[in-house]
Amino acid sequence: MMRIFKTLALVSLIFTSVSSHGAYQLPSYEKLTLDNGLTLFLMEQHEVPLIDISIVTKVGAVNDAAQSGLANITVENLVLGTKSLTKARLDDQLDYIGASLFSSANLEFSQLGASFASKDQHQVLPLLSEMVLSPRFEQAEFDKFKKRYLLQLEQAKESPKSVINQYFNRLVFGENGYGSSVTGDHKSVNNITLSEVKNHHHAWYTPNNSAVVVVGDFDSKQMKSQLNALFGQWQKAPLPQQPTLQLATTPKHSKLLLVNKSDAIETTFLIGGKGIARNNPHSVGISVINTILGARFTSWLNDALRVNAGLTYGARSRFDAYSQAGNFYISTFTKTATTIEAVDLAIATYNKLWEQGIDEQTLASAKAYVKGQFPPKFETSSQLNALLVDMYGYGFDESYINTFEQQVNSLTPERTKALITKYFPKENLQFVLVGKADEIREKVTKYGQVTEVNIQDEQINIY
Repeated sequence: MMRIFKTLALVSLIFTSVSSHGAYQLPSYEKLTLDNGLTLFLMEQHEVPLIDISIVTKVGAVNDAAQSGLANITVENLVLGTKSLTKARLDDQLDYIGASLFSSANLEFSQLGASFASKDQHQVLPLLSEMVLSPRFEQAEFDKFKKRYLLQLEQAKESPKSVINQYFNRLVFGENGYGSSVTGDHKSVNNITLSEVKNHHHAWYTPNNSAVVVVGDFDSKQMKSQLNALFGQWQKAPLPQQPTLQLATTPKHSKLLLVNKSDAIETTFLIGGKGIARNNPHSVGISVINTILGARFTSWLNDALRVNAGLTYGARSRFDAYSQAGNFYISTFTKTATTIEAVDLAIATYNKLWEQGIDEQTLASAKAYVKGQFPPKFETSSQLNALLVDMYGYGFDESYINTFEQQVNSLTPERTKALITKYFPKENLQFVLVGKADEIREKVTKYGQVTEVNIQDEQINIY
């Protein structure tokens, strides 16, 4: 049976309900565990007769080692049928009731999920359970899948925006850990066998390494009973040893990775370095500062590079945060001929954080903006489901949500200065440029130690 280890009775503020301070609070949800170690998150939302469910397992690209892409390929193969249903029959059953199915992996966790009408709860949940506990793993379907997958990898190389973040992660974090590729490359994927997929599934897909997240129009008592019946007999098992992740450190010198795409007519680039972990206590203040720098249309970067200089259609800055570390980068693209001008202007604009700082009026505008943008991020059951998935997968709690407005309100110009100094990388920036190397090779040497690779290369030898 079940034992509840934590119930969070929080005030639901979606749509009409507000606290006495008017601040957004995460809707109430229940967190519990089954005897086999499976974690359940249940959040009732009755505004729309829909249910969003995700089954999350803590295994991702950081666990792939030499078998790059294995975690992603495994979770994508879960939707290709069950022991009792072929892929065609499974698809027919879900299509008939209009349920949408998805599967994905990232660096740290994998998930399988569905969105469906609440009236179809008793049809969809058993199918999801079968996909995770008893996947079909049929050789013919696997071969067809891998052929499609390899083609997608090739197509991705035609779009620098599709691959540049992987190059940047490798530059910041190294070859393994957070520098791992979620999708893998042609060589690694081509070597992955169905037997290895089965072994990966057997090793990592255990109840004590997984959670089921349900948000939407359902009765919690009935849902708990059904989930216990479907997943209660899933056998707990010891897990493989988790890898020791290589975390980003402050680099001793600037490095630039030049990725040659010989037919490119523009240069896509990222500039940045070490960031923050997902549970950083100052992440709210950091996000406000980053809004001013590059996270809204009227940001400094977009004004400088797009509005005033006309060098690009858009320039942004972002923190990508994981459970133990993260990175920060400025991103944009420009014509090959204006590459140096755009990079120089991006750096000069970024340096305004230290040279000019953030005044009271600019800060007040950003604070109003982020407070207005925050509640709509968590209105729908799918958005709330994604939040709970991230909370489980990355290991942070709801305090970020519930104290968001308070933290925004308490931010001062003096405090922004301290956060900029501590968390925004300034010295020895790291660069990735994807473009026509022959046109920019000599010019980019001023930014740091240059390593050049071809976008068609299988291996990325940066270090």
